[in-house]
Amino acid sequence: MSGTLTKTRAEKAFVDDFSKISATLPGGPFVLAERELALARFAEQGLPHRRIEEWKYTDLRNSISDPLPLINGNTTRKISSGDLKRALGPLGDIDSYLFVFVDGVYCSDLSNYSGAKGFSFLSFAQLLTTGERDDFDLSLAADADAIRALNTAYATDGYVIKVAHGATFDKPIMVVHLDASEKAGWTATRNSVRVGKDADATLLEVFVSLDGTASMGQTNTMCDVEVGGSAKFKHVKCVLEDGQKVHLSNWIVKIREDADYSGFLFVKGTSLARNDVLAKFIGEDAKLNLSGAFLARGSEHIDNTMVIDHQVPGCESRELFKGVLEDQARGVVQGKVIVQRDAQKTDGKQMAQALMLSPETEFDSKPELEIYADDVICGHGSTVAEIDKDLLFYCLSRGIPLPKARELLVQSFVGEALEAVENESIEQALQSIVSAWVGSHGG
Repeated sequence: MSGTLTKTRAEKAFVDDFSKISATLPGGPFVLAERELALARFAEQGLPHRRIEEWKYTDLRNSISDPLPLINGNTTRKISSGDLKRALGPLGDIDSYLFVFVDGVYCSDLSNYSGAKGFSFLSFAQLLTTGERDDFDLSLAADADAIRALNTAYATDGYVIKVAHGATFDKPIMVVHLDASEKAGWTATRNSVRVGKDADATLLEVFVSLDGTASMGQTNTMCDVEVGGSAKFKHVKCVLEDGQKVHLSNWIVKIREDADYSGFLFVKGTSLARNDVLAKFIGEDAKLNLSGAFLARGSEHIDNTMVIDHQVPGCESRELFKGVLEDQARGVVQGKVIVQRDAQKTDGKQMAQALMLSPETEFDSKPELEIYADDVICGHGSTVAEIDKDLLFYCLSRGIPLPKARELLVQSFVGEALEAVENESIEQALQSIVSAWVGSHGG
């Protein structure tokens, strides 16, 4: 259907610019061939639009109208560790093994992972340049959408993390993607995580902007994760990019037998964000807990879309997303749970909730169950509400000022989702961000 549409300026630029910069992208002839195939896939499909069911609430073709150049780590700004910490805000106080990417390229000067044991880190660019063909799969599935194809064609860098069998850590691994360019542009990063059997690890991904960066920009990031048997992996992502930014993300997750995967998505301050998650159970008796919280005001648009594919018996999935919307902001939560014919004893539940702080906001919730097995427990729900006036009056009657009362009630609403983070320092930092967001509107 997309082939019948006239190509936009942005779509043409994505295709035409590739020949101009392909020589500067990492990788040899094999990698270039895969990039060209991906670009052809994108050229055929174009940017997703509302006539595609999965994108009916988020029309990228209309939202991305102006072509921007690819930024490949070419900033000339001097960035200090202090600059980075200020950009991170409360997240900058978290003790972690730190890896930093600036405008889509790994920056060793700002990274700090001394004493790290139990995992290996390699930049994606280094892997494409020096690694073997089997080290990383760039090929696309037959049903891969245009955004993943565009990422494959243009990816400049990213991280490749391998957690050893049985490894445990006293602090999280933090990967920071820092926007620093003073000129508008877009970045593409490709990432991979492999968690060994019986390991227990936490990964925190943060997307932030440095003061003085261009107000317009686009991020296209993709991460494939595989959680080994009986492993526990907590995966937290925070999108805090300021300005008129477009954030496009894909997580491809495979969960093996008896593994426990917890994913958490937090979004604040981004003009348009779309988080896609495709999680597959490929081992029996595994668990998934996918949660998120988003804060949006003005005309911001936040879309969380997920597909949970139960392919084997005895697995459990839980999804809980909470959004706080103000002004004319819009939130979207689309969740599909697929239970394949052999996936008996599946237990799957999902819930989406929105707190509306003004009457002009919009929340679109689209839960789906696609069940082919007969011995399952599955359910879904969705709620929308305003701040409870009785609770607000109760706070005011106890001498709590109106701005503080609103802050407490919003924090209470979001708090249930934040508990899924399972890391006290990260949870406290996110609570501080929520508090500052509520307070910044002046009550």
